[in-house]
Amino acid sequence: MKYVSNNQIEISSLIKRQSKSFALGTLLLPLTFSNFAIANPPEHSAAFAKGQILVQPQPGLSEQNFQKILGKHKASSKGKLNQLRTHIINVPANAEQAIVKALSNNPNIEFAEVDLLVKPSEIIANDTYYNNAWHLNKMQLPTAWETAKGNGIVVAILDTGVNSNHTDLSANMVAGWNSVSRNNETSDIYGHGTKVAGVVAAISDNNNGVTSIAWHASIMPIRITNQSNGYAYWSDVANGLTWAADNGADIANISYSVTTSSSVTNAAQYMRNKGGLVVASAGNGGADLNCTDNPSIITVSATDSADNKTSWSDYGNCVDVSAPGSGIWTTTKSGGYSAVSGTSFASPATAATLALIKSANLNLSNDELENILEASADKSKNGGVFNSYYGHGRVDAAAAVAMVVNTPTIDQQAPTVAITSPTENSVQTGSFNITANAQDNMAVSSVSLYANGVLIGTDTVAPYSANFNSNNIADGSVAFTAQAYDATGNQGNSSTYWLTIDNIADVADTIAPSVSITNLVNGSSISGNQAIKVSATDNTAVTKIELYIDGQLKTQTTESTLSYSWNTRKVANGYHTIVTKAFDAAGNQNQTSIQVNVQARKKGRK
Repeated sequence: MKYVSNNQIEISSLIKRQSKSFALGTLLLPLTFSNFAIANPPEHSAAFAKGQILVQPQPGLSEQNFQKILGKHKASSKGKLNQLRTHIINVPANAEQAIVKALSNNPNIEFAEVDLLVKPSEIIANDTYYNNAWHLNKMQLPTAWETAKGNGIVVAILDTGVNSNHTDLSANMVAGWNSVSRNNETSDIYGHGTKVAGVVAAISDNNNGVTSIAWHASIMPIRITNQSNGYAYWSDVANGLTWAADNGADIANISYSVTTSSSVTNAAQYMRNKGGLVVASAGNGGADLNCTDNPSIITVSATDSADNKTSWSDYGNCVDVSAPGSGIWTTTKSGGYSAVSGTSFASPATAATLALIKSANLNLSNDELENILEASADKSKNGGVFNSYYGHGRVDAAAAVAMVVNTPTIDQQAPTVAITSPTENSVQTGSFNITANAQDNMAVSSVSLYANGVLIGTDTVAPYSANFNSNNIADGSVAFTAQAYDATGNQGNSSTYWLTIDNIADVADTIAPSVSITNLVNGSSISGNQAIKVSATDNTAVTKIELYIDGQLKTQTTESTLSYSWNTRKVANGYHTIVTKAFDAAGNQNQTSIQVNVQARKKGRK
């Protein structure tokens, strides 16, 4: 479970993490800006939607139990993000962060986060124009174009919209969507999206305007904001991403800080599972993001003409590659051209390169595409090894396309998977989470968890888990198994993992044993060696019988019967008391007593 606090977010870029899927749903209620108040955020604020948060329950958690958890915080679900299990949750005003923190500590909640408002990752260059598009030669694109130009690849631009009437864009446009208004209004409300689109697929080699990277790729405009300043909510980004995945996008570019969003990561994994890849910008704060790798999103830092990381580019262990992002010539909303800077433009340069790689071999899997992008990157600045400034290196389009000449070997290696918690052979009650670890030579797509062969949940994000309600199964030993899948469809199976379910409370034993002396009755006259026989019974089991004569313990046994020979010649004539006691495992006891008359045996005549 991940908790994203406001002071962990840099609003100067975009987003990243990973997705989960069990019972995928649809958005039940539209998300509009009229539902909450928005302040115009300053450059590095952590503004978020007021009165709502984003929450995803563990796979397998019932709707009833989920609503019960929300009810404790006076919260309720407005519906789900498009095609995801992530709910938009109404919460009391000014309680957003407190409820996120509380839900993040609930084991039945996969993640909770505020619906952060993020801004485009753009830096306006000091110089108005640059003499040439230096980045094209730096990435060796003239060589790459001899093999691939992006034909047949659709790149979704999740941004402020695109000016589809721009003379250098119009012929490459396809239908898009507005994830805020939930319609096809995709005109550029701010100007950022048209610049991003031009880097990817402006019409090229036409004696006009600028030269893009993927000349013949198609641009799918996904407008994720209706605000004139270009700021967008994570929820609108996630909804736009799933729409793009469902409508044929091969690559998606998000030039915003989204890498740390669980909701956007879920949407990115949804797209990845449908055969697409998501690229995002690292951000422009010049800071270490203190992040870890996000397998669902390719995060990009920015470099300059000398291949150095720009001073303003964010960096960290979540950065996968770097790309030119300073002084990049592209299209503008007004119909013209300008040079722009920011990780906002390093990101589409990478997305466009992926379009070239994919167009060179349409049979490549997502994992193969990403591996080629990273393996072919120029590593001269990072000493040949991964580092937080450049990731796997600066994108090299010619080297990447060259690696695609031969069709790669089909992945036939199955993932490995093992259940890790709760502790094996432990006793469990009520509702609890089953967790598994899985690994693959490429990447794990999903893990399904089973109880006695019945599916309880499917997860697409590590650690892979599902919620199991043991109240729906009989007490006793339950066999849990996991199945892991990769993008090729290879399946790996775990060994059986046993847990003991014990929901029915043990009933306290309050019934005492019954015990009797079977061969004597009260008042019997005895003499000589007298046998005493005792028998006891119990509703569970007799654990001990004791025999007393005149208050002295004579013998005992752990069996349910007892026999004792009493030499009455050694005691005085008259009445004596015999007591026998029986015990069970619960400590219950019972006793019976009789009196017998000892009489001396008369001597016969000689």
